[in-house]
Amino acid sequence: MSNVCDICGKSPQFGFNVSHSHKKTKRRWTPNVHKMRIVVNGSPRSARVCSKCLKAGKVQKA
Repeated sequence: MSNVCDICGKSPQFGFNVSHSHKKTKRRWTPNVHKMRIVVNGSPRSARVCSKCLKAGKVQKA
């Protein structure tokens, strides 16, 4: 599943876990994306929306 918000375009970010001995291993931070039905131009459609867009009121649930 693609972890990209359809509203703001937020996608996973990449970096490293850094241990106490400074050994680095790859990791990624994924946005909190929910698949839901929203109203777009007066008609309902299914979209992936992040929690930040939901809280900010950028979408209207169908």
